[in-house]
Amino acid sequence: MSNDIKPSTTDTTIKPRYVTTPEAAIHLGLSPRTLEKHRCYGTGPTYRKLGGRVVYAIDDLDAWAELGTRQSTSDPGLGEARPAKQTPSKVTKD
Repeated sequence: MSNDIKPSTTDTTIKPRYVTTPEAAIHLGLSPRTLEKHRCYGTGPTYRKLGGRVVYAIDDLDAWAELGTRQSTSDPGLGEARPAKQTPSKVTKD
């Protein structure tokens, strides 16, 4: 009988379902500050508050990034991953 331990061929690594802002920024190739601005302006990926922490679902990050997918510069695409800037509010006259 051998005491050799055989390495497992299956991947047992648990992949996170939710990631923090710095981790989400790395995933998207953005800075954490840019994601914070997106949260404030409502232009970024969907996020959740768990306790006091802001977290992002990986699927939500990927879905938001897919909005910016284009085939060419003239392709209108399916949506838009807008820049992290405040949109001017509409002024109504009474």
